[in-house]
Amino acid sequence: MFDSRDSSVLKTLLATLSPLRLLIAFALLLSGSAVAIAQDESDLLSNVRKLTFEGRRAGEGYFSADGTRMVFQSERDPSNPFYQIYVSDLETGDIQRVSPGFGKTTCGWIHPNGEKVLFASTHADEKSKQLQQEELDFRASGKSRRYSWDYDPNYELYAAELDQIESGTTKGLTALTNAMGYDAEASYSPDGKQIVFASNRAAYSRDLTEREREQFERDPAFMIDLYIMDADGSNVKRLTSEPGYDGGPFFSPDGQRICWRRFAPNGATAEIFTMKTDGSDVQRLTEINAMSWAPFYHPSGEFLVFTTNKHGFANFELYLVRADGEGEPVRLTTTEGFDGLPVFLPNGDQLSWTTTRVVDSNGDVVMEDGEPKKSTSQIYLADFDVETARQRLGLTESGGDSSIDEDASLARSNLTATAPEFRPGDVMRHVDYLTRPELGGRLTGTPGEKRATAYVAAYLESLGFVPAGQNGTFFHDFEFPAGSSLGPANELTITTSSPGGNSAAIDAELTESWTPLSFSQTGDIESGEVVFAGYGLQVPGDDENDEYDSYVHLNVADRWVLVLRDLPQDISAEQRQRMARYGDPRRKATIARDLGARGIIFVAGPTSQVKRDVIRFDANASQAQVSLAAISISNEGASKLVRAGGHDLKELQSHLDDGKMAMGIPMSGISVKASIEINRRTGTGRNVIARLPAESEAKPTDDIQFPVVMVGAHIDHLGRGGGSNSLARSDEENQVHVGADDNASGVAAMLEIAQYLVDQRNSGRVKMQRDLMVAAWSGEELGLFGSQAFVDDFSTLYPAAPIQEPSEDDIAMAHAHGMTPDAASLGDAVAVYLNLDMVGRLRDKLIVQGIGSSPGFEGEVQRRNVPVGVALQLDRTSTRLPTDASAFVARKVPILSGFTGAHEDYHTPRDTPDKLNYDGNADIANLFGLLTRGFLMSSDVPEFKLDEGQSTEEVPRARLTAYLGTIPDYAAGEVKGLKLSGVASGGRLKPLAFVVET
Repeated sequence: MFDSRDSSVLKTLLATLSPLRLLIAFALLLSGSAVAIAQDESDLLSNVRKLTFEGRRAGEGYFSADGTRMVFQSERDPSNPFYQIYVSDLETGDIQRVSPGFGKTTCGWIHPNGEKVLFASTHADEKSKQLQQEELDFRASGKSRRYSWDYDPNYELYAAELDQIESGTTKGLTALTNAMGYDAEASYSPDGKQIVFASNRAAYSRDLTEREREQFERDPAFMIDLYIMDADGSNVKRLTSEPGYDGGPFFSPDGQRICWRRFAPNGATAEIFTMKTDGSDVQRLTEINAMSWAPFYHPSGEFLVFTTNKHGFANFELYLVRADGEGEPVRLTTTEGFDGLPVFLPNGDQLSWTTTRVVDSNGDVVMEDGEPKKSTSQIYLADFDVETARQRLGLTESGGDSSIDEDASLARSNLTATAPEFRPGDVMRHVDYLTRPELGGRLTGTPGEKRATAYVAAYLESLGFVPAGQNGTFFHDFEFPAGSSLGPANELTITTSSPGGNSAAIDAELTESWTPLSFSQTGDIESGEVVFAGYGLQVPGDDENDEYDSYVHLNVADRWVLVLRDLPQDISAEQRQRMARYGDPRRKATIARDLGARGIIFVAGPTSQVKRDVIRFDANASQAQVSLAAISISNEGASKLVRAGGHDLKELQSHLDDGKMAMGIPMSGISVKASIEINRRTGTGRNVIARLPAESEAKPTDDIQFPVVMVGAHIDHLGRGGGSNSLARSDEENQVHVGADDNASGVAAMLEIAQYLVDQRNSGRVKMQRDLMVAAWSGEELGLFGSQAFVDDFSTLYPAAPIQEPSEDDIAMAHAHGMTPDAASLGDAVAVYLNLDMVGRLRDKLIVQGIGSSPGFEGEVQRRNVPVGVALQLDRTSTRLPTDASAFVARKVPILSGFTGAHEDYHTPRDTPDKLNYDGNADIANLFGLLTRGFLMSSDVPEFKLDEGQSTEEVPRARLTAYLGTIPDYAAGEVKGLKLSGVASGGRLKPLAFVVET
């Protein structure tokens, strides 16, 4: 470990990617000036005492299954300057050295049977004794060196039979691994049948790219991943393959999962993860953006303890986090300095950890000059209050009850402070909660999403709504893509050919000059020609703006489409605001797919202001696969490609940057093919579904009065913006996207409408003819997953609902294109769906979309707006909306959707509550509340009949998004071709200029 006299080591650490094993060194090297003890930690830890006393330092103490012995590593042998492995008998105080006494060792673990010890050692290296002596001689000279954990490739795993080992020999040791590379950080499964460990062996067994080789030489930890094998060393299987250091793995008490910590590729931060023992179902438990590491399960399996320096670079503290990732981590220690490498004893009511603190005979921290006195790292033990910890984590029966849950309590408190009228202050109150930083941007499947949905459910329940979700709850769970990783089979080949027949290939190195995007199709993508489609946009026109379409007169069928990222660079702020909603890569890819493209290639372009021209592959991105290849390439590679096609990329981009449309260009003589391998994982998100019965005296178990009126708004946002949907600047990366306008504003308006209608019903001012359903959707930002799952599950959730299966005409039309429609009509079950998405920045007009989904909507909206007086822009577009209304119109449900327009802060951390127009937000809620009221009172329901302003008989190529009379399923997963969410009313097959292949 570190020599505390060598303060220059800090500079070394900051200049390189520091591995986990250096973390203890930070605390030994640095002493902060913060307040020594921020709060009393004795409510969770008591009876603190020291377990190790000898040697230069000790650490990483792990206990036998019966809790009577502890294995640990320590520098205490005068003849060896490196760690050796020892076992301490806690009943007698006896200490036995397990390792042979020469070489380096680390990370011991006692087999569940108590008869052998697992550890890593370099003693088989023929140079081990020489290196040992050199280090002794160096220290004897009075010098000190900068410490670094060297990830010696001679580290191998050994099992030591405790009754057979002899000091100073290798007797009783069995080698379990024999591969070049660092094999260490190992532990047995609870049944002793398997071993999980960390290794960078893959770096020594395959050819590295030039970039990988350079990074590996700088930091061997970069390529450390997790492996699992049988206890005898056989059947080795790799579990992780992400760039960055995966290490410190331990099994869960039931042996079904593994916890570990994952460093970011740049080594700057680490977070806590768990997964199943086969490497599936990866779950991220923390999002602290600091050094969070050394996780360890409590014997109950309900929660883990881990170490983090979120309170200061050198101040490592212990925290608890629930095993399901719910809620926020709970702080355990509060003493300035180093507290790390925590483990629970098998009984669960004691905790051991490595610390630099000094305690007196009473277990109290010794203070010196107003700060905790520090010593070298040693192992300590304390009694642990399990029940208090469970309460703070929300794991007790009362703690898990929504009646006293923090978020539910706040919702009820807010209800007493709000009124049925549409007041700006009430809107602000809801927005304030939903945009709190501790909700982390409400990314689908995260604790922040769970907290936000708990708040909405509790608020609606307090109003008098009854559960309408699964199993008698307010929640509807759904699966969504929850991250991915690149496999080894990723190759890109760009071939150019001259008129004379000569051909050449443009080199493309993965992650350096190109990378697949997380939503890309996988597999071998056949070679195809390349066309340039400018910025790859299709932006609908309106009364004041012409339609913008990058694909006019451009045949992209079976071709690769090269498009520029983002939006034209020199357009006005108003143009950027209008286009921003249509500019994210996934939407551009979906357009290219619908037009029959084989693949899409994104390039930033020479005039772009982005600092990273290749879109990084985001392992945490949660987006469904789009059924075409989607890649990002460097400006250099794209410039070569375009130059080979006889054009100049900078000239092409400059010509488009003023926002004027230009025709696309075929790139003759250029072909692209690719092999793409992406390993995808799934997660679970949840919607809130609540019902207000038409009769105030109705019981929650009474039958639903169909067709219901539905009001919805999506509650999720982008978290820290890791996926490609974020438009954050490079200096805003990893900042929380609080999503005030998108879509805290819509949720707040929805809650205002709910409160208004409850008051109207209860006061007798409204005689409801049907029930009202209110929904807070999640998964919208990732591809409409929540609302799509709801309409898919509708018949299961409500077996008595009147649902019409697709007609023969619908099926025949879909089959003609090789597609299978599975979208039953919900028109008899849902009278109308009203959507609120980004209604917080009213400037000139409120855009009401979906007017074309029912003949009477234009007059109805105008009439209900008379008492409100909001300036309106009525938009007939109904089937191409990038919002949850699409899931309903695809099922023949009339829709109305409110939207105040995109803006320069869209999908960035700058979309903050201070920028909302709360008066306008309240007025919009008022208008949609009156519309909902009218639909609830009317004995008739709106007719579903699409009229989007043009005849399908005269669809120009610029409008090919409606070419099939069908609704694409934008949330479709691994589907080749185009999966339908539904069929537009009156849709008929028309002649096309291209064919969508299946």
